[in-house]
Amino acid sequence: MKSIVIGSGFGGIAAALRLKAKNHNVILIEKHTDLGGRARVFKKNGFTFDAGPTVITAPYLIEELFELFNKKPEDYIKLTPLNTWYRFIFEDGAKFDYSGDEEKMKKQIKEINEDDVKGYEELVKFTKKIFDKGFTELSDVPFDKPLVMMKQLPALLKLKSYKSVYSLVSSYIKDEKLRRMLSMHPLLVGGNPFTTTSIYGLILYLEKKWGIHYSMGGTGNIIKGLEKLMIEEGIKIIKGQEVTNIISINNKIEGVKLDNQREINANNVICNADPPAVYEKLLNQTKINYLFEWKQKRMEYSMGLFVYYFGTKKTYPDVEHHTIKFGDKYKEHLNDIFDKKKLNKDISYYLHRPSATDKSMAPEGNDCFYVLVPVPNNQSKLDWKIEGEKMKDLVIDKMEKTLLPNLRQNIVEDFYLTPDYFENELNTKFGSGFSIQPKFTQSAYFRFHNKSEVCEGLYFVGAGTHPGAGVPGVLSSAKVLDKII
Repeated sequence: MKSIVIGSGFGGIAAALRLKAKNHNVILIEKHTDLGGRARVFKKNGFTFDAGPTVITAPYLIEELFELFNKKPEDYIKLTPLNTWYRFIFEDGAKFDYSGDEEKMKKQIKEINEDDVKGYEELVKFTKKIFDKGFTELSDVPFDKPLVMMKQLPALLKLKSYKSVYSLVSSYIKDEKLRRMLSMHPLLVGGNPFTTTSIYGLILYLEKKWGIHYSMGGTGNIIKGLEKLMIEEGIKIIKGQEVTNIISINNKIEGVKLDNQREINANNVICNADPPAVYEKLLNQTKINYLFEWKQKRMEYSMGLFVYYFGTKKTYPDVEHHTIKFGDKYKEHLNDIFDKKKLNKDISYYLHRPSATDKSMAPEGNDCFYVLVPVPNNQSKLDWKIEGEKMKDLVIDKMEKTLLPNLRQNIVEDFYLTPDYFENELNTKFGSGFSIQPKFTQSAYFRFHNKSEVCEGLYFVGAGTHPGAGVPGVLSSAKVLDKII
């Protein structure tokens, strides 16, 4: 059996390894000259910047890829647990250190609102129920038939999947600061907490079960370790060449065509590329039915991302590894991003400081950062050639006032990425950061199927398919393949 994997994000690499473990002849094709996709690495003058995912949860999903071949993960990668998972900072300057230490968590909650301690305990219990069903039981189940979804609906309704994450949290928690903090998880996978199905509340418990980890040397070192494993196991890797056409005859896969006109035959093609881009640009000769066209047209896409990478010539030891800074507005700001598709100066942001844990990420005496700001996707028609510099200045101003004093005069390396990068370099529709939104009507059976609805031998892994975005999500999507190929 010959299988081609398009794209080398976590989902693509995991798919390649899982198919190799089933004795497939596997070729992995990546358009860039480096592997990783969203998890690429940028190096500049001694600074190492991870392009994308930096919050590593459910590390067993990474480790079991090595164990498939009886290899020890620790010979390839080094994951270290973090004590403080996130530091939340509110607009009034109040701070909350979020961790797996339940006593510290409850003590801080009590200081904000004593009545919410009990509510928090009940919320954690309920998210465990969601986790047991949504992650443990269903994350690697192929939702490619309506009957599979119908069987699960009673359980999903019992778990209040019709509610949003924010609504679920609010039914247990009264204080608005705590509501924001405990409902922010959908933003990690591209969703609006006010519209994302409460099933994604399972992320809250998933973090508690395994903790949050950091890959020493950066997330890129996980990609490097997995690339080494692929080479050892005989997976052929083609870099710097892009698939321009997936060849099919009578809606059955025959192979792919590359940008150098070379054709490669295959029984299966597995796409780690964004499903809309594949269906709209790569399947020229495939007949797509009206029902599927309707499904595509009704899809709503995640927000875009503005990511500013910078290195400083001094260190900021008081800044945690992961910091989430809330703006004054919450619902209104998210409404601007997701619905009105417009920018707002009252931004919230996530600041990543890997050098808090790993000094190798920056030259000695320097610090390494990236700041991620949710912004509208490219349905907004914003001109990022103009807006990019404005956003960079706004972000620096905001951070100087609260977290990083005298930042501007201490920056020695910097660059930024906008939704244009995601659209042009990563081929995501509208430059969305996480493909389609994780709403209930776009979850499980209602997402793009792991096994294509329109083409035999075509499969999908990654953010746009089941179970969704985030490192555990895309790694689980590769596990679905074990059951359908």
